[in-house]
Amino acid sequence: MGVTDFSHVQEISRHVRELLGTEEPLFNRSIALPYRDNMGLFLERKSSSGKKADALTFSQFIQEAALEPYATDPTLQQTQAEAEADALLVSRGTQTQD
Repeated sequence: MGVTDFSHVQEISRHVRELLGTEEPLFNRSIALPYRDNMGLFLERKSSSGKKADALTFSQFIQEAALEPYATDPTLQQTQAEAEADALLVSRGTQTQD
């Protein structure tokens, strides 16, 4: 993309987080707090490359990580519910095709 100014990178990252409905990752976050939002954790896992990361779905991630299907931000709950519903429809569609 050719973006070299760090402030521009930060602005782009902020807008991407807004579009995806994830919270900003804080590196000084206390371990006493609940987990970050599920979508943020999922995208962090998907950021690596490879067959496993490419094949991982949101619903699989929630099951494997034994996470509660919740969002820390109430506005994110609808986004996560829609993503879970989409993943369920896709998995049902692939089962009926087999």
